[in-house]
Amino acid sequence: MNNLVLVTGMILEVSPVNDYDRRVVILTKERGKITAFCRGARRLNNKMMAATNQFAFGQFKVYEGKNAYNLADAEISNYFEELRTDFEGAFLGMYFLEIASYYTRENNDETLMLKLLYQSVKAIIKESLDNRLVRSIYEIKSMVINGEFPGVKETVRISETVRYAIDFITTSSIEKLYTFTLAEEAIVELAAFSFDTLKKHTDRTFKSLELLIN
Repeated sequence: MNNLVLVTGMILEVSPVNDYDRRVVILTKERGKITAFCRGARRLNNKMMAATNQFAFGQFKVYEGKNAYNLADAEISNYFEELRTDFEGAFLGMYFLEIASYYTRENNDETLMLKLLYQSVKAIIKESLDNRLVRSIYEIKSMVINGEFPGVKETVRISETVRYAIDFITTSSIEKLYTFTLAEEAIVELAAFSFDTLKKHTDRTFKSLELLIN
């Protein structure tokens, strides 16, 4: 087969197909968001069972089909196994996956969104970071990358601390995003701002967020 493609990415969505197969959506560095089918991935002891779970990050060997890709093999470098025992963290991570899926498209250059997603899921499992802050940073930076949030207008009434934090998130590289903390009052204010702003720029309800809030 000469249509082999090796991509680096993270699995966003997983759904069953037939009795033993899986359909996965992968956010990749090389091809943007792609859909792939993996035969036998639901069979007990199949080597692709773990590799086709949400959050799995690594290299995927796929073959191009007419309407989708076929996933043949994978070398996973991070399964984010910590989220299996972290209920809140898992739903927050799934919320991040949903936002990434909402914004990204096939054949687009989604390098920044993939990098942001990976760093943000890593941030969830850091005990030193408040998940509310991680969520706000991810929401704001997602909008920045997709050209929907140029910054805070001067007329917006927010504290100077939160204004500075938003400016930092907007202008900083992804590698530096999760290098600061805020006091409780500022975290609450930033969370309200980022969530309200995201709602204004999206036209859907994210299921994972509803579960997280409830």
